Amino acid sequence: MEVADCQDYRGTCDGRICLAMPDGRSRFKVYFLSVIGRQQPDLFEWGACDDTPNAFKSRLLDSDFRGIGFITAFPHITKVFRYSPQVETVVDVRYLDTQSFESISGDRGDGYYEFACYAEAVIVSDEYDAWAVAQTVPEYLKNFSPSSDYLIASPGKLSAYWNQVE
Repeated sequence: MEVADCQDYRGTCDGRICLAMPDGRSRFKVYFLSVIGRQQPDLFEWGACDDTPNAFKSRLLDSDFRGIGFITAFPHITKVFRYSPQVETVVDVRYLDTQSFESISGDRGDGYYEFACYAEAVIVSDEYDAWAVAQTVPEYLKNFSPSSDYLIASPGKLSAYWNQVE
């Protein structure tokens, strides 16, 4: 297995909205997320890219996404997390290009798929907790993840360990 060095990671939440979809039933909480301090900030920061949360919202309203759940939207990738219509205790996830909403793969090789970056993992945990304790969907929709700053202190520890230990 080859382990690559990782770039620094500091995520921020740039805004939250709860969006009612045109079908009248579907609702998604949307988290607008940025990764600060990376090369090519136009790919990672909402404040540095040509896209805007309002334009994203318009595209989302024109989409065919249905269900109840939440969305993590970075300028370069969007993930739609939906409580599964088959088994609502399971969260389904779909990976999309933020601009086009075309599906993209989360394949990381060796049969593994990306679950989430740190910001998304914190939000997923908070959202799952909110879903678990809510008695109704409207009650769930009122509660957003309170986190907004996501810092990984040492994003190179795996490569440092893996590449030194024999």
